[in-house]
Amino acid sequence: MTGRFIVFEGGEGVGKSTQSRLLAEALRGRGLEVVTTREPGGTPGAEAIRSMLLDKDGPGWGARAEALLFAAARADHVETLIRPALAHGAWVVCDRYLDSSRAYQGGGSGLDDADILTLHRIGSAGLLPDCTVLLTLDPAEAAARVAKRDAGALDRIGGRAEDYHARVAAAFRGFAEAEPKRFAVIAAEGAPDEVHARVLAAVDSRCG
Repeated sequence: MTGRFIVFEGGEGVGKSTQSRLLAEALRGRGLEVVTTREPGGTPGAEAIRSMLLDKDGPGWGARAEALLFAAARADHVETLIRPALAHGAWVVCDRYLDSSRAYQGGGSGLDDADILTLHRIGSAGLLPDCTVLLTLDPAEAAARVAKRDAGALDRIGGRAEDYHARVAAAFRGFAEAEPKRFAVIAAEGAPDEVHARVLAAVDSRCG
């Protein structure tokens, strides 16, 4: 039996990593095999590209180079980890995926969405999640969470200007409105367990 592919998306500080972990724990508690991973990253090659992209002391990249690097990391991630896990029957829970590229390099940096989708079609054969959980949070609260979490040590993309992140958030909202069957929009306010309950209900309704 083919597994299920669940992705968490959203801006900085909304709790994607925490909610990915909580969902994976809940699914394992049901006896399911679960693979947790992240983007960029998840495989040795993709993790190397992650360092190139996010290191604040690195050379820096333009929007087009960024999009190509993210697509290359994703291609390796999909071929080496995600597709084999799904074929084996595992559930894959991933912190960020294609829609982050669309939101950050597209909405944030102005690249054409069709170009980013073309890179995905070429590099990853167009693989899409069964369910994309979009976590949303008031920008002020998200910024406060990031400041507490990172103590000012933001990565190259997370540390970009407020207007950039506002464009990213608007792009995510637009994707969810355009594809309501794939996206579950979850308010990330409240304690992690409260948010997790909302997430689990949404995943059950789409992938149960």
